[in-house]
Amino acid sequence: MKRLGRGLGAILEDAEAGYLKDLPNSGVSEIDVLKIKSNPFQPRREFNEESINELAESIKKHGLIQPIIVIKDKKDDNYILVAGERRLKATKKLGKDKIKAIIVDYTVDDLREYALIENIQREDLSPIEIALSLYELIKKHGYTHDELAKNLGKSRAYITNMLRILNLPEEVIEKIRKKELSLGHAKVLVSLSNEKTKEIAEKILKENLSVRETEKLVKKIKENKKDDYLNEDIIKITEKLKENDIKVEIGKDFIKLKYKNDTDLEKLKKLLGINN
Repeated sequence: MKRLGRGLGAILEDAEAGYLKDLPNSGVSEIDVLKIKSNPFQPRREFNEESINELAESIKKHGLIQPIIVIKDKKDDNYILVAGERRLKATKKLGKDKIKAIIVDYTVDDLREYALIENIQREDLSPIEIALSLYELIKKHGYTHDELAKNLGKSRAYITNMLRILNLPEEVIEKIRKKELSLGHAKVLVSLSNEKTKEIAEKILKENLSVRETEKLVKKIKENKKDDYLNEDIIKITEKLKENDIKVEIGKDFIKLKYKNDTDLEKLKKLLGINN
């Protein structure tokens, strides 16, 4: 599988900086502005109208110095914008029909993959959003934990720990999503059984426990009640099952596998090596 690595990322960074170190083979083209679609995988951003007007005046006076970056939409005769939304808006404001563009040889899947990698770096994402993005990169794009760590400039432990919070009970995940519980709290809770996790999560909220206080509480539970926490092997088994889209519920003395339909059942049979 092709790895984006610095490929598309380098082109985007160079484009936004106002120059290209690696000009794609396709060169610069003049394309119809009406044929350019917004990037569906990037979060919506606010654009300062005054800034767009100033850019429009600059383009009117000096022309468009830096082309926008697009990919070809295989479904029709249109293009998908990759970089240069401000330039495109300013060009449209001037009433121009054409705009200079560099058409890069990437697919919509590549664009989705790059957007996921880029969005993980955003500071306003919740831990759950980051964890789900990491999971999608592994599941749909074939990344290993080591590859993700290298691409994101993170440690392998960071990747593993972020993914582990997806093993938490849904009620607890929702509290993390709403930022009622922090990532620090989540990392402490992952070693507990589902029922104990729910109990401690409620205690954290009720008593406004810090991460440090939660660590002490969980440590005490582990020392006094061995059955209330899960060892590393149980956590790894759960992670492996979830990687294969098997719904899992874990407790102090059980691992429960769930399925809703024949598709889920077939996944489970395939994982266990059971043939019809």
